[in-house]
Amino acid sequence: MPANYQGLIFNEAQAGYLAGIVAANITKTNKVGAVGGRSDVPPVVNYIKGYQNAVKFTKAGVTVTVNYVEDFNAPDKGEASAKTMIGQGVDVIFQVAGLTGAGALRAACSAKIYGIGVDVDQYLSLPDSQACIITSAEKHLQVAVRDAIKRFKDKGKQTGNYTNDATNGGIGASMIRNLNPVPAGLEDKIKQATADMASGKLNPIP
Repeated sequence: MPANYQGLIFNEAQAGYLAGIVAANITKTNKVGAVGGRSDVPPVVNYIKGYQNAVKFTKAGVTVTVNYVEDFNAPDKGEASAKTMIGQGVDVIFQVAGLTGAGALRAACSAKIYGIGVDVDQYLSLPDSQACIITSAEKHLQVAVRDAIKRFKDKGKQTGNYTNDATNGGIGASMIRNLNPVPAGLEDKIKQATADMASGKLNPIP
C-alpha cells in the first residue's frame, strides 16, 4: 500500500443494525424486507445481516424477507423484487442495492409502505422517494474524510486501513422522517444501540 494511501472502511453491520431497530418498531404486519444488490459484496451482506439481527432482537415474531437481485444498476428489477415482498405483506423495505434499490424504494412509495435508504440520507438524495423514506443506514463520509485529513495534518503521510464505526461517529442512522408521531422511545433505542456498539457491549453480527 502506498505510503500516502489511507483506506477508509465502514462497519456496515452497525449501520444496518440501526435500520433494523427502526423497521422492527414501525412494522404493523410483522413482516419486513431487504433488497440487496449482490450477495458476493461483503458490505451489502453486512448491512443486511445487521438489519436482520436487529429486527430479531428488537421484536420477536417479525419475519425478514431478503432478496439479492445480483445487480446494482437495474431499478426495474429492484422495483419488481420489492413488489413481490409487498404482495407477501411486507410493510418496510430496506434497500442496499444502488440504482436497483432506488427502484425498490419507488415500489415502497407507490404502495404507501415504509422505505429505508442506505449509505447516505436518501431522503435528500432520492427526492422522488421522499414520501416514504423513514431513515437511512448511513456511512458518515464527511466524518471519515475529516478524520483522514486530520491524521495527515497531525502525523504526516498515513498508510493502512482505518475503520469508521460507532466508536468514532463513522456510522449512524438519518433522522426519522414521515412518522407522526415517532414511536415512543425509538430515538432512545437508536442512541442506546449506538452507544452499546461503541462500547463493545453489542455486536451487530454475533
